[in-house]
Amino acid sequence: MEGYADHADAVRLHASLIGDDPTALFQEMRREHGPVVPVLLDGMPVWYVIGYRELHHVTSQPRLFSRDPRRWNLQDLLPPDWPARPYVTWQPSVMYTEGAEHQRRVGAISDALDTVDRTELALICEQIADRAIDEFSGDGQTDLISRYADRIPAQVITRLFGLAETDLPELVEDVNHVLGGGEEALPAVTRILGKLSRLIADKRALPGHDLTSHMLAHHARVTDEEIVQDLIMTMISSHDNCSNWIGSTLRLMLMDDHFSMSLQGGRSSVGEALNDVLWKDPPTPNMPNRWAVQDCELAGRRIRRGDMLVLGVAAANADPQVQPAAHAGSGANRAHLAFGHGEYGCPFPAPELGGIIAKTAVEVLLDRLPDVYLAVKPDALRWRPSLWVRSLEALPVRFSPAVPTGQGLSNTWNASR
Repeated sequence: MEGYADHADAVRLHASLIGDDPTALFQEMRREHGPVVPVLLDGMPVWYVIGYRELHHVTSQPRLFSRDPRRWNLQDLLPPDWPARPYVTWQPSVMYTEGAEHQRRVGAISDALDTVDRTELALICEQIADRAIDEFSGDGQTDLISRYADRIPAQVITRLFGLAETDLPELVEDVNHVLGGGEEALPAVTRILGKLSRLIADKRALPGHDLTSHMLAHHARVTDEEIVQDLIMTMISSHDNCSNWIGSTLRLMLMDDHFSMSLQGGRSSVGEALNDVLWKDPPTPNMPNRWAVQDCELAGRRIRRGDMLVLGVAAANADPQVQPAAHAGSGANRAHLAFGHGEYGCPFPAPELGGIIAKTAVEVLLDRLPDVYLAVKPDALRWRPSLWVRSLEALPVRFSPAVPTGQGLSNTWNASR
């Protein structure tokens, strides 16, 4: 494309290129191009930031690298069917705001999230996890993605919003329709908008101790439309990241000898496994969401005003400068970039709350099914083909049939991802 001479030898970035293990790809990119790689994202020239230091710099400088996709200098040239179009289309949510407006909106979200009682959250998670396990505990086998990891986070989050129990099945199913894309995504968004609009009207009339009521009462005076948009963003991103985190952690603990000891010996390694996943298989491995506000230089590359940058979170986490080969274990190191960084990072205390949900889900499963094991060889497990999410297609397991806890079945809905 004219004006992009640096992209003459660009890497063609697409889902099939990443594959099941992108480690070798990241090493080759780093060797051939350095920490900022010229790539063609489904044919469009963009910059792929795979250096830890460089990604940290980009996310620390919102005045130089914006989240507003309307700044993209190639926006008008996008084909109508460009695969990543949904990720670069501006929406009136907090995700695309800037400056004081962003601080106002994200402040309301953070303050509302901080009202969540951590002990109560863990108890809610335990109840939902137990109910999910009850549905398959007597079978002796199941898929831990579709019947467990994909079911728990959205149910927890929608309850925190203050939604009625009867609204949960359809709403959770609609969230999965949105995440799965396809023909059902747009009608699902419309239904979610309708439910949340009615929820806000109900909470204005009768406030409760829930996230929606706290946002309505916040001193930032967030409008009803803003709350609807921000609740949708919070719901979908939290569910997707949490469910992928749970699934990947269960995979690791079932196939890695170091972590599988927890299956027989307790919970001591669950926290370590959760952290290891954030380093090596973060739920969101790439983020197509920065645009240069002005001409600048990054790692010797000339970045033009309006250029798009894809943040290579998984690649940056694997940067030898922060993950030397001799010390590849993550241990207690929390310097990963799985939750982003800077002004547009995952807002406080969302990472903590997400950690409670994921950790509780893993621990409850290990308590209820202590002899669970993979029903297939580890190399038979497959990741969904995507640049933007790190999610297993399935995690088939076997275990000794167990008696349900008697707490009742979870809300009936069919996972559609």
